[in-house]
This record gives sequence, structure tokens and C-alpha cells, in this order.
Amino acid sequence: MNPNSDTLDPPELPKLQNVGVPASADSTSSHWSPSAALQRLSSWVPIRSLARRHRQRIAQHLLGLDDRDRYLRFGYPASNEQIGRYATSIDFDRDEVLGVFNRRLDLVAMAHLAYAPVPQWSDKPAMAEFGVSVLSQVRGRGFGARLFERAALHARNRGIETLFIHALSENGAMLKIARNAGATVERDGSESEAWLRLAPDTVSSHVGEAIERHMAEVDFQFKRHARVFDDFIDGVAEVKSKFDATGKAAKQ
Repeated sequence: MNPNSDTLDPPELPKLQNVGVPASADSTSSHWSPSAALQRLSSWVPIRSLARRHRQRIAQHLLGLDDRDRYLRFGYPASNEQIGRYATSIDFDRDEVLGVFNRRLDLVAMAHLAYAPVPQWSDKPAMAEFGVSVLSQVRGRGFGARLFERAALHARNRGIETLFIHALSENGAMLKIARNAGATVERDGSESEAWLRLAPDTVSSHVGEAIERHMAEVDFQFKRHARVFDDFIDGVAEVKSKFDATGKAAKQ
């Protein structure tokens, strides 16, 4: 990615930076059995897979990053136009994009798991790159670490052998997450790369991902219905206030 370019031209494997990530994460080799997933409920974060219909939400999320955060995410302070082009260029057929929504269904954290092109001699990609961003108002809640964990699980269940992380060397939080997960981190001046070998997939890892996906969908639908109800209540209150004001005016 050329810092002097006015476009986000993706290389073969996009160098997605990482911003707003907490400095702790569980190991990606953790046991993903149904009982283990239930035990994690107290610290569970609903992470939903994003699709083409979410491009606008993705763009809005990234536009909510300040210049410093954009610099950490893309390697330079991307303009609004560049962010728009980036959101439009995401290949949802190849890559996995994950998001965390708040109660108002705003996308407050997202991760992009970019799969490398499949080699001619293989039927599956051997490597994927992880990039993440978290809005400043929700940092410190473990969203970045959970997104990393979920992305690693998704890659593992698709036969990926290596998870790759490209980050600025000053992004110590992201690099600490990688190290805690057992990744090998190599620093080259202002930039660092981390390589994490993933364990082979198992029945329990697939069951764990299915549980996470189902629970996140239930959570999203609950929030959606709750928002509709809240909007209805707000509308009733607004109409009532107008009638009250009209009644008071008539009496006067």
C-alpha cells in the first residue's frame, strides 16, 4: 500500500493494520468444546459475520476513526474517499469480515480476515491476514481480543495453517496479543510482522464456531427487535407530547 497514493490498491495479501486492540487474548489453541464455550459466557462478545449488505456499516465504522486510528489501520491517515473505496473493494466471497454491534446496532468493532490467493498446486489457501479496528468509545472491553480469537478459529476450521498479522511496531497492544497467542513477531523498523501457526481443525472447533455464530445471530435479532420497540415507544411519547401541547394551547 503506497502512502502517497490516493487509492487503496490491495496487494496479493492486503496489509491490514490493527487499531484499538486490548492487550490480552486467549490462546487460539484453546479447547473449543460446547462446555468450554458455555463457560466463556460471562466474558462472551457477540461477533457476527458481515456480508455485502453491510458495506455501508463498515464504511461508517471506519469513518468514525480519527486520523491517528486511520494511520494505525491502513498505515497512513486514509481519507474519507479512500475508506469508501476500501469498503467497496472487500471480497466477501473470499474473505471473512466480523463485527461487533452495540444496542443501537452501530458497528463498533470489526475485523477483516483476508485469505491469500489459493496456490495452483493446492485446493485451499495456506495463510490468512488479520486486521482489526475498535472505536475509541468502546475500547477496554476485550472486543479486539475476541475478534482475533474468533478470526483464528474461522481460519483454523477452513484448513488455514498460518495467521499473519502486519502492524506498526508502535502498536504494542496488537503485538502483545499475537505474542500471547504464541506467534513469532519480527520487527523491521517502524513495522512488525507476526506469524501464528494454527492447530488443525477438529469436531469440537467446528461445533464451537457454530455455537458462537448462532448465539451472535440470536443476540443481533434481539437487539433489532428491541430497537424497533424503543423507536415505537419514542414515537408514542412524541405524539402524546404533541397532543398535550395542543390541549394546553386550546385551553388557553
